[in-house]
Amino acid sequence: MKKVIIIFSTIILFVSCSGIMLKPKNKQLTYQNIVILSDMSDRIEPLINGSIPNQQFPPKDIDEIRKIVQFFKDECVKPGEKIGDKSCITFSAFSEKIAASVDVEQIKNLGDKQQFVNSTGKYVGCGLAEKLVEFEDTVRAVYSKTKNLGLDLISILIEKIENENIVKQNAFLTDGIDTTFINYENHFYIFTDGYLEYWNSNANRQFYFGNPEINRVRQYCINNGVDIKTALEREKTLGLPAYRSANNQYVNLHILETHERDFNKKLNTYSNPKGLRDNEILEAVWRKWAEESGFKSFEWKKY
Repeated sequence: MKKVIIIFSTIILFVSCSGIMLKPKNKQLTYQNIVILSDMSDRIEPLINGSIPNQQFPPKDIDEIRKIVQFFKDECVKPGEKIGDKSCITFSAFSEKIAASVDVEQIKNLGDKQQFVNSTGKYVGCGLAEKLVEFEDTVRAVYSKTKNLGLDLISILIEKIENENIVKQNAFLTDGIDTTFINYENHFYIFTDGYLEYWNSNANRQFYFGNPEINRVRQYCINNGVDIKTALEREKTLGLPAYRSANNQYVNLHILETHERDFNKKLNTYSNPKGLRDNEILEAVWRKWAEESGFKSFEWKKY
């Protein structure tokens, strides 16, 4: 062992004295920051307004969130496989602050981090596995007691992205020669019915998008013989005003919706023809807004 150290030291001395520059070794590491936001508007009642069957009851959201939590554990943190993970998952209702969070990055000591991830050592019974169970319990508790009549979702989303420090920024570590780049993929999962209607619609009309606005897009398409995308491109007032923020470029936006008002679940029929349905209009409006607002990516998912 001593010979190895002497030889290594001699090599370093030779390299230093001869002016040979060591080639830097750069490394890219990517971690996930998963943010789950639920609008909680008519998502837990069997009937909407006392008469309309709610397609979200019992809430499909909880099952879908369970899948995201499982993905976080198995594909992001990877207990027993991965070392030094920095991924994070949080949940809150749109109208509230963070209700549940598991942030592996907060544990700085590598040994402690691995014990937490694997639920071993001092983290037996209180490691990642247990914290994720608590996370899902909190989700169920929030869904059982929270009901919003309608929120200005886009304004609140903008506020959260800009002011609540939930977007993780890329960083790097260097020893003067080698550099490790730490990258974060910020994934925002928004559980909503897609309709941008809120209780006090007169307070902020710019992001309000309900049945009258949907029908206006539909009628424009019919009158002018164009599809939804073309209608939104031609007539800017049919859509939503873009809102660009420096943080948007780091956010992958996922809109998960479950309710279509023009779909009759009993008869399995739609009130409107394909290409002009509520869900198709809402997706196009959301997508155009997200792209023009500079989000990294956009996904619209029916489930």
